[in-house]
Amino acid sequence: MTAGAAGLALTDDGAALHVQRESSDLLSYVYRPTEAQLESPRPYFHPLRTLGGDTVSLYRPHDHVWHKGIVWSLPNVGPYNFWGGPTYVRDDGYVQLDNDGSMDHVAFRHVGEQAGGVGFVEELAWRTPPGPGVTGNGVTGADVTGGDVVVREARECVVSLVEGTGWVLTFRSTVTNVSAGDLPLGSPTTNGRDNAGYGGLFWRGPRSFTGGTILAPGYSGGEDVRGQRHPWMGFTGQHDGSATWSTLVMIDPGTNPGGTPQWFVRNEHFACLCPAPFFGEEIEFAPGQTLTFEYAVVVVDGHGTPELGEDLAEHGRRALAARVVRA
Repeated sequence: MTAGAAGLALTDDGAALHVQRESSDLLSYVYRPTEAQLESPRPYFHPLRTLGGDTVSLYRPHDHVWHKGIVWSLPNVGPYNFWGGPTYVRDDGYVQLDNDGSMDHVAFRHVGEQAGGVGFVEELAWRTPPGPGVTGNGVTGADVTGGDVVVREARECVVSLVEGTGWVLTFRSTVTNVSAGDLPLGSPTTNGRDNAGYGGLFWRGPRSFTGGTILAPGYSGGEDVRGQRHPWMGFTGQHDGSATWSTLVMIDPGTNPGGTPQWFVRNEHFACLCPAPFFGEEIEFAPGQTLTFEYAVVVVDGHGTPELGEDLAEHGRRALAARVVRA
């Protein structure tokens, strides 16, 4: 399958979608992952490359093998972990529980031209892990059957160009609790770990970005902005080999559950960005309830500044406004 729009082409190899510009690969979306259950298999974007060809994502780093480029990743969905690896349990710390679920591709409703670019609309099913029911993560009395579908998701993503200088990815996830019980959305911080409220749309940058610069409105620096609320944050880092720079900005439109998000960001041990809607407070997710989250990610070549970040954030907001929903 091949589709093209506005200088972009999209192909499907049966396991991943690939977006190219003038025969250069920009990103891949792996919708049939092959990782172990311990890593909570779920679709992810990797590799991501600038228009100049530099890679701005990392896959299965040895320190956290469940980190995979850009991924919709939630560590605390009631008693389940859709992040991968151990779960932070109040008073016990990180514990490897039998609660790593999976986000499984069901079908594409649409693949092709969309909203001035190329993209897809996808159906997914979030399944509990195989085996017996689980308890943990501060939730008691869980009585579930392993392998059940507890959440159904409609995911819409579009890739478009940013006036020839870069590209933007818009991501929209509509999730419905189809289980019989509450599945509150939280984080390690809502479960007792200070300033570790990760969960949501999570980007892991390349190794060479370690020690790079975090960007926010009026700010350029390090991790002291973790946990702050901002409409956007970015990261600028330098590549091994070429010594070139790249900049990535993530945008939250302010309409997601929880309002303007607190951000989980790091640059000291590794590079990451995550607008975390449930950083410090759980979001209710009752049986039959539907929640929608949407974001934009802008990727450009070159060294970033707060002023550039603000400009790229505006590009991201415009891309979100231009999004066209396909049935």
